[in-house]
Amino acid sequence: MALKDAPQKLQVKVCVTAQHRHMLDQVLDFFEIKPDYDLNLMKPSQNLYQLTADVITEMKPVLEDFKPDYVFVHGDTTTSTFTALAAFYAGVKICHVEAGLRTLNKHSPFPEEVNRQITTRLADVHFAPTFSAKENLLAEKVDEQMIAVTGNTVIDALLWAKKKLEYYEDAEIAFLKKIIDPAKKLIVVTGHRRENFGEGFINICNAINEISKRDDVQIIYPVHLNPKVQEPVKEILSDNGNINLIEPLSYAAFVYLMSMSYLILTDSGGVQEEAPSLGKPVLVMRVTTERPEAVSAGTVKLVGTDKAKIETNVKLLLDSEEVYKAMSIAGNPYGDGSSCRNIVDFLLKN
Repeated sequence: MALKDAPQKLQVKVCVTAQHRHMLDQVLDFFEIKPDYDLNLMKPSQNLYQLTADVITEMKPVLEDFKPDYVFVHGDTTTSTFTALAAFYAGVKICHVEAGLRTLNKHSPFPEEVNRQITTRLADVHFAPTFSAKENLLAEKVDEQMIAVTGNTVIDALLWAKKKLEYYEDAEIAFLKKIIDPAKKLIVVTGHRRENFGEGFINICNAINEISKRDDVQIIYPVHLNPKVQEPVKEILSDNGNINLIEPLSYAAFVYLMSMSYLILTDSGGVQEEAPSLGKPVLVMRVTTERPEAVSAGTVKLVGTDKAKIETNVKLLLDSEEVYKAMSIAGNPYGDGSSCRNIVDFLLKN
């Protein structure tokens, strides 16, 4: 939108791979975006090998048809990395949005950490969300002149969505309004990371089960569709009346759910950035994070998948107004909603 609305005349086209078809369509609809190219790559039981090959081969005719000067890729998905590689093969300049995030552990998160490092090597322009991300890029010998600290566009999207939700409602949001108990403190849970599969998710579920025994809380958990998540969650938590296990939510409905929460338990990277803009403390169920700025700012705390540590930190937030207030008003290090404008300004000046 920001590129299309720039005062200079820019020809902009949107390409989606539909790596996650069911997630993509509702986002496009909510943000009123109509793709110019839709590769529709999602397949049953899709694996990284096939997706990687499909992204590269299917991007070739798109690049040949449009002949862009720049290709923008965002984040650390397989789509982003191998679209960048396809653009490199085509001799097109690559702009990487959300550049410079690192855990420096190639297995955590998997495959995202390797994806973003590969994308850095391919990119010509790097839009880092924070100065820490810029420092990561400089440590890898990226040209400082081609790095801009812009904040993260996810905050622009969140604030836009928050404003739209003042008048927007759909069936999912109506459903959430029916099940949320305003007399209780709402804990929202999400989890999907591969590194937590197995014992990690079992520990998480056991901690959630214990927390749910409190009379003053309600837990809503949109459960990821991956069977390795579904199985332990349903086995351990499905018979608990104080826990609502629901289907994965659309972006709009999830933003609404976050806004109604008291605190959030997650292993998601994006939630670590979004929740602080809503004033919601986040406990991250991972042992590493590529977003250390939120930890330093005090809005996010790493608790891993240790049952006792999860329970202790949730209890602290529920029982201590001082601790809760400190985390909920710490501020967001990832931007104020001006990231898209900053990106366009940098591009037009260089």
